[in-house]
Amino acid sequence: MLADSDTRWKWGALTASRLTGGDPDTRLDGRLLRGRATPTVRQLEEVGVRADSLREVTAIEFLREIEREAPDVIVLALVGGAVQAVLHGLARIAEDSAGSGPFGKRPVVVTGYVGVVYEKLADGLLLRHGADVVLANSRQDAERFRAVYEGVGADAASVTEAALPFLGGAAYERHDPYTVVFAAQPSVPESREQRTYLLRRMVEHARLHPDREVLIKLRSKPGEHTTHIEELPYQKLAKGEALPPNCRLVYGNMGEVLDRTDLLVTVSSTAALESLHRRIPTAVLTDLGVREALGNHHFIGSGCLTSWDEIDAGHSPEAAPEWVARQGVAPDGTYEKAFDTARERVTELLAQPELPPIAPYYSLTTAPGYLPGILARHHLGPDGAPLPGAPAADREPGPVRQAVRSAARGAYRHGVQRVAPVIRRMGEL
Repeated sequence: MLADSDTRWKWGALTASRLTGGDPDTRLDGRLLRGRATPTVRQLEEVGVRADSLREVTAIEFLREIEREAPDVIVLALVGGAVQAVLHGLARIAEDSAGSGPFGKRPVVVTGYVGVVYEKLADGLLLRHGADVVLANSRQDAERFRAVYEGVGADAASVTEAALPFLGGAAYERHDPYTVVFAAQPSVPESREQRTYLLRRMVEHARLHPDREVLIKLRSKPGEHTTHIEELPYQKLAKGEALPPNCRLVYGNMGEVLDRTDLLVTVSSTAALESLHRRIPTAVLTDLGVREALGNHHFIGSGCLTSWDEIDAGHSPEAAPEWVARQGVAPDGTYEKAFDTARERVTELLAQPELPPIAPYYSLTTAPGYLPGILARHHLGPDGAPLPGAPAADREPGPVRQAVRSAARGAYRHGVQRVAPVIRRMGEL
């Protein structure tokens, strides 16, 4: 399994477990794609998923390891461009192998999305085309995915309906004290003004309801990165606020936080689906508008759209059952069967003596002005072969290389979180 961020590690590792049905004889080798969002040890521990082996690699190093080891199944928990690069690399290896060596039968390739797909639907889907199984987290997503593939003339047989692999936990029961949890997102909303507004409303809600506990659930600590860049972390914004005693910032596993939640509030976080799965009252905020840029448009028809004014007045949204049923949330008890079709699909592919060649929609015929740039980001040429100067061997970096890499990441994060906002504000003067 190859992942490029903490949330995708969580999705990929749990998806692998769901596909094997928890078979204790199955080995999970985890690899982290080296990049700006490579998770820290703390982030991995917070996810709570363990692998039999785990190390950081480049795309080239991963492909060389796959060529040597030839696993049965590969789960790609990556951004779309990285999925496409690995698919072309695997296709090249399989072509060069021509049925000989450990790569005689290529692995089954599985990929998908870590949460709500509310932007870049066509772009992200076509970059994932070529995998044997493209998991859809709901009936609605499966229909949308097939429509995109069929609409461009691509094979849609890979689209397989499943669900988010990390849903679970006890059904909702009221707690004492009543606890309101705000699920923060790294990049939604983006502006300082809007993030400060949301923080102020949380603080005001805590003051209006001193008998309630208000928790601001954060994704990462300062200096850490997640799937999306967070320029203005709430920790930083909260330094200028006098938080009342019943309002605090918290970290930790989202499932454990939901164990004590009476009302989940968010702009558009996937945590809303985790909450709805448990039948926890869930509020998707309209304060900043219902807009594609925010992702809350995905919840139109859910019955969850509301505002802080309504929450302050005591409103607790009730989700529309028919909407929830189409989202793969399955609070009716059928969730445990959500991966049956995907598991059967993988089993069927593994039983085949030979698998067809990997054939992504994007090729030098369909996208000659786009594909080479996608592949080059991962040191692959237009034919899927390593470019000159690509990493020469799989090896653990020495102490000097580790120090340089750590310093480079630190400089990048400092630039994103400190320098870029200042430059942006200067540009607005």
